Amino acid sequence: MCLAIPARIVALLEKSRALVELGGVRKEISVELLEEAQVGDYVIVHVGYALSKLDEEEAMKTIALFSEMDGE
Repeated sequence: MCLAIPARIVALLEKSRALVELGGVRKEISVELLEEAQVGDYVIVHVGYALSKLDEEEAMKTIALFSEMDGE
Protein backbone atom coordinates (compact mmCIF):
# COMPACT_ATOMS: atom_id res chain seq x y z
CA MET A 1 0.00 0.00 0.00
CA CYS A 2 1.32 3.43 -0.93
CA LEU A 3 0.63 6.50 1.16
CA ALA A 4 1.08 10.13 0.16
CA ILE A 5 0.69 12.75 2.87
CA PRO A 6 0.26 16.53 2.90
CA ALA A 7 3.05 18.59 4.45
CA ARG A 8 3.90 22.30 4.61
CA ILE A 9 7.13 23.63 3.13
CA VAL A 10 9.05 25.47 5.86
CA ALA A 11 12.27 26.16 3.93
CA LEU A 12 13.62 25.93 0.41
CA LEU A 13 17.07 24.38 0.14
CA GLU A 14 19.64 24.07 -2.64
CA LYS A 15 19.32 21.71 -5.62
CA SER A 16 15.49 21.49 -5.74
CA ARG A 17 15.23 20.37 -2.12
CA ALA A 18 12.90 21.62 0.60
CA LEU A 19 12.29 21.11 4.28
CA VAL A 20 8.68 20.16 5.10
CA GLU A 21 6.87 19.78 8.40
CA LEU A 22 3.95 17.62 9.45
CA GLY A 23 2.90 17.25 13.06
CA GLY A 24 6.15 18.70 14.37
CA VAL A 25 8.30 16.33 12.30
CA ARG A 26 10.58 17.89 9.70
CA LYS A 27 11.97 16.07 6.69
CA GLU A 28 14.04 17.04 3.68
CA ILE A 29 12.34 16.21 0.37
CA SER A 30 12.76 16.84 -3.35
CA VAL A 31 10.61 19.47 -5.07
CA GLU A 32 12.08 18.58 -8.47
CA LEU A 33 8.66 17.49 -9.79
CA LEU A 34 7.00 20.84 -9.03
CA GLU A 35 7.27 23.86 -11.30
CA GLU A 36 7.32 26.36 -8.46
CA ALA A 37 7.45 25.64 -4.75
CA GLN A 38 7.35 28.34 -2.09
CA VAL A 39 7.65 28.45 1.69
CA GLY A 40 4.17 28.00 3.15
CA ASP A 41 2.87 25.82 0.30
CA TYR A 42 1.22 22.53 1.17
CA VAL A 43 2.41 19.63 -0.96
CA ILE A 44 1.57 15.96 -1.29
CA VAL A 45 4.70 13.97 -0.35
CA HIS A 46 5.37 10.39 -1.39
CA VAL A 47 8.69 8.56 -0.86
CA GLY A 48 10.58 11.82 -0.43
CA TYR A 49 9.16 13.69 -3.42
CA ALA A 50 6.59 16.49 -3.53
CA LEU A 51 4.14 15.30 -6.18
CA SER A 52 1.76 18.24 -6.29
CA LYS A 53 0.60 21.32 -4.42
CA LEU A 54 -2.75 21.55 -2.67
CA ASP A 55 -4.60 24.37 -1.00
CA GLU A 56 -4.46 24.84 2.76
CA GLU A 57 -8.13 23.94 3.32
CA GLU A 58 -7.75 20.58 1.57
CA ALA A 59 -4.49 19.91 3.42
CA MET A 60 -6.14 20.61 6.79
CA LYS A 61 -9.03 18.24 5.97
CA THR A 62 -6.63 15.46 5.04
CA ILE A 63 -4.43 16.01 8.10
CA ALA A 64 -7.56 15.90 10.32
CA LEU A 65 -8.57 12.58 8.75
CA PHE A 66 -5.13 11.10 9.44
CA SER A 67 -5.40 12.33 13.04
CA GLU A 68 -8.78 10.60 13.43
CA MET A 69 -7.37 7.32 12.11
CA ASP A 70 -4.45 7.56 14.54
CA GLY A 71 -6.87 7.74 17.48
CA GLU A 72 -8.77 4.59 16.50
